[in-house]
Amino acid sequence: MFSGLYTAMVTPFTRGTIDYDAVKKIIETQIHAGVDGIVPMGTTGESPTVSFDEHKEFVKEVVSMVHGRIKVIAGTGSNSTEEAICLSRSAENNGVDALLLVNPYYNKPTQKGLIAHFEAIASSVSIPIVLYNIPGRTGVNFLPESICELLQRVTNIAAIKEATGDIAQMMRVIELCGDRLTLLSGDDNLLLPVLGIGGKGVISVLSNLIPADIKNIITLYNENKIDECRKAFYRLLPLCRAMFLETNPIPVKAGMELLGFCSAEMRLPMTQLSDENRSILLKTLTDYGISL
Repeated sequence: MFSGLYTAMVTPFTRGTIDYDAVKKIIETQIHAGVDGIVPMGTTGESPTVSFDEHKEFVKEVVSMVHGRIKVIAGTGSNSTEEAICLSRSAENNGVDALLLVNPYYNKPTQKGLIAHFEAIASSVSIPIVLYNIPGRTGVNFLPESICELLQRVTNIAAIKEATGDIAQMMRVIELCGDRLTLLSGDDNLLLPVLGIGGKGVISVLSNLIPADIKNIITLYNENKIDECRKAFYRLLPLCRAMFLETNPIPVKAGMELLGFCSAEMRLPMTQLSDENRSILLKTLTDYGISL
């Protein structure tokens, strides 16, 4: 149900407020490029720095702009279970196709706590859930055996965005849960290896900039054109690295400004890309063949 390319959308700001004209331009570009869906209000969308009201309004506006043409998976995770339930119910009421739920961050729950957290949220809505396992951001790793136990408790866990960087752990998730759960890469630079072990796609940061190119890699793989797929994948690896010159989404926001989609404006505590790294990003984009 959730295979293919999903773009983790940036949230454009202008003088501190959300720029909905830029949002529409981004969405139309993504749809034209053939993405399978978009993910508003995830990490790349700077969700920690938007208010509840902004979050709810943004999801509602994105669903309206998409108008059913592609899937919308709204980021509604929180380190408070009750807050996550509130955001999840709001997103469901506003017509999203699924919810992206990140591990609770900072408070570092046990595996038992993680299972209970996701079970409570999943039980509060009727739409599919995409888990988001990113220990580097949250400080806690949702282990394969715990994921398997969660799947036995609720029926609407449909996929997982895997951003541990641990291929062996991803293989264990597929081994235990592959008939019940779609695994998506949470890292652009691991897309090809993840496809190789049985993953079905990616929730991508880089596809904000080059959605058609990321989609092409998945298409080539699915058509068994492995040599072409590998060549295309290695060609974009320098861009994957450039997306982490500084903390995501700082570089991709700078890239979006360079490509004319929106301002690179960030909300504190995130700051804009340094001049030195902006020069590196600009060179990487031009070396790839992107006209600026």
